[in-house]
Amino acid sequence: MASQPQINPKRQQELQLQYTNYKNTLQQMAQKIGDIEQEAEEHKLVIETLEPLPQDRKCFRMVNGVLVERTVQDVLPTLKTNSDGLKQVLEELLKQYKSKQTELDNWKKKNNIQVVQP
Repeated sequence: MASQPQINPKRQQELQLQYTNYKNTLQQMAQKIGDIEQEAEEHKLVIETLEPLPQDRKCFRMVNGVLVERTVQDVLPTLKTNSDGLKQVLEELLKQYKSKQTELDNWKKKNNIQVVQP
């Protein structure tokens, strides 16, 4: 009966540390993606609410923790720009996440790593 060759404890510890680093990085990226998705959804909701309103209607916007009075005409273009920026950042983060996931998969194959779930 053939058994797996034993890896020395130091090498095993290094591999475990690398695996943990990969998983932590992926988890942080997923958290950031979730935060940005939520913020983009909030922007979309506000834009959909403001678009049918008259352009000269006053509205309030939070800028650096300060509530400022503006008109729909002033706020809407800024919101759309911010929303577009969030979408671009989200796309870039998703690409980075997929790249990192592929890197982890390749690393697991290269080092013959098999994850055992408790």
